[in-house]
Amino acid sequence: MTSPVVIIGTGLAGYNLAREFRKLDSETPLLLITADDGRSYSKPMLSTGFAKAKDADGLCMAEPGAMAVQLKAEVRTHTRISGIDPGHKRLWIGEEAVAYRDLILAWGAQTVQVPVEGDASALIFPINDLEDYARFRAAAAGKQRVLILGAGLIGCEFANDMRLGAFEVDVVAPCEQVMPTLLHPAAAGAVQAGLEGLGVRFHLGPVLTRLQHAAEGLEAHLSDGSVIACDLVVSAIGLRPRTDLAAAAGLQVNRGVVVDRELRTSHANIFALGDCAEVDGINLLYVMPLMGCARALAQTLTGAPVAVAYGPMPITVKTPACPLVVSPVPAGREGDWQVEGQGADLKLLCRDAEGNLLGYALTGTAVMEKLALNRQLPALMA
Repeated sequence: MTSPVVIIGTGLAGYNLAREFRKLDSETPLLLITADDGRSYSKPMLSTGFAKAKDADGLCMAEPGAMAVQLKAEVRTHTRISGIDPGHKRLWIGEEAVAYRDLILAWGAQTVQVPVEGDASALIFPINDLEDYARFRAAAAGKQRVLILGAGLIGCEFANDMRLGAFEVDVVAPCEQVMPTLLHPAAAGAVQAGLEGLGVRFHLGPVLTRLQHAAEGLEAHLSDGSVIACDLVVSAIGLRPRTDLAAAAGLQVNRGVVVDRELRTSHANIFALGDCAEVDGINLLYVMPLMGCARALAQTLTGAPVAVAYGPMPITVKTPACPLVVSPVPAGREGDWQVEGQGADLKLLCRDAEGNLLGYALTGTAVMEKLALNRQLPALMA
C-alpha cells in the first residue's frame, strides 16, 4: 500500500495545500492530522467576529467531515503528534506509528504567554484558533469590560472589533506606540487616534503584573501602580512559530522551521509552510505568502519542483476606525521616510538613495493609493 502524503495542521496552510495538491493529484492517499476540531475557517476573521455578531459556528466554513469528502482525504481531529522519525519516514501518535511518503508541517504558531500573578490568571484568553474564539465568546457572554494585552497588529484589530461589539476596551502594552515593529510613528499615531475616537483606552508603557478577582469582576494591576477594572483579559502579545517537535526530530530550526525555496526542511521528504516555516531566512505570519507557498509546494509534491518567490507583500490591517495598509521595508534595505497628509489620512513612503520605493504605510483615505504603489515595490524574494 502506498504511504500517504501527511499534512500536520488544518488551518489555512494545511487545507489550502491539500486543495492545491488535489488539483494536481487525485489519487495519492492524503492524511491530515490536527490537534483541534478540524473545522475549516479563515483565521483573519477571528478579529472581526464581534463586529459581525458571529460566534465560532458562524465563522466556520466547513466541518471536517465535509473537508474529508471534498479533499478525498482522511482528517484526524483532536490528535496530537508525539514524535517524528525522519529516518524511517514515520511519525508517532502515542504508540501508533504512521508512515508517510512526504510529511508537511503546517502546524502554525503558538501564542506568547507571560506569567501573571494573582488568582484570576485563568481568565487570560489567547485567541489563536476557532476553539480559542469559542471559549472566549462563551466567557464573554454578559460581560462588558475587556482588557487586551498587546498593542501590535492583532491587539489593535481585536480592540477595534470588540469595541464595535459594544465592549469597553482597555489596551495595555510595554511600548511607546501601537504596532511598534510594523509602523512609522506618524502612522501609529493616526491608528491610535482612530481607535481612541472609537472609545478604546490605551495604557502604553506598563505591563500587567497581577490579575485578581474583585467584588465585581477583576482587577488588573499594572507595573506603574495603576489598576484597571475589567471582566476578561485577551492575550495578544504575539505569536511564536511552533518548532519543538521539529527540533526534537533533528530538523534545523531558527525563528521557525528552516526550509529552502522549495519549502524542504533539512531532511528529505519533510516540508513546512505557513506560520511555522522560515523560508530562506524569512518568516511571514500572514495569509498572502501562505497562499503562494501552498501553490508552489503542491507542484513540488507532484514531481515538478517550484521555488517560492515573494513579490510585494502589503498587509491590510482590519482597523476600520482608521483603515491601514502597510508594506514593510524589506530586511537589509534602508531608506528615508516622507510623510504626506494630515489627521487620519496619511501617506508615508520610504525611498532609498536612488528614489526607489522600498515600503509604505497608508492610513484613512490614503489606502486607496495602494494598488498604484504596489507596482513600484521591490519583491521580497525574487
